[in-house]
Amino acid sequence: MSSRRSELARQAARLFAERGYHGTSIGDLAEAIGVQKGSLYAHISSKHDLLYEAMREGADAFHAALDAVPERAGATERIRLALRGHLRVVAEQLDVATVFVREWRSLEGERREEIVAERRRYEERFRALFREGRELGELRTDLDEGTAALLALSAANWAYTWLEPGRDTDELADRFHALLVDGMRGYSTPA
Repeated sequence: MSSRRSELARQAARLFAERGYHGTSIGDLAEAIGVQKGSLYAHISSKHDLLYEAMREGADAFHAALDAVPERAGATERIRLALRGHLRVVAEQLDVATVFVREWRSLEGERREEIVAERRRYEERFRALFREGRELGELRTDLDEGTAALLALSAANWAYTWLEPGRDTDELADRFHALLVDGMRGYSTPA
């Protein structure tokens, strides 16, 4: 990828994160990299290409963070490390993470289907960690892993709105983990 194309992708992610996909015009993108609007089409076919690229980058970054979690660790430890990885992606790639969380609805056709499938796959990977924790007795026996995964990801996904620059995301993830998992430990109680 040329340096101009790379800069365009970076600026597009920044603008989409700040203004939203629909709030960002081709003119805004051209101005951000200092070229005429027509010159952008030497690098892209459409603004939609840039949105898809940011989404793909976000999906790859979040999945890579989960891939880095060691399989040999216990389930609750893997949940802690998964939260660390997730928040690290948000902190280190704030614009891309923001676009991935917020702008997926602006995708169309096969690209939207692909990114929705990636988002579901990522959620399922988190759900599997909670399921494993329940099955191994590390978490309460009546734990609904779907709800647990949605709770954890909802908290972590919205970090782009409040995460302070320079914040220790590992410490933050550990605090999330303590609050979430301590409430999920123990035995189920009859209703």
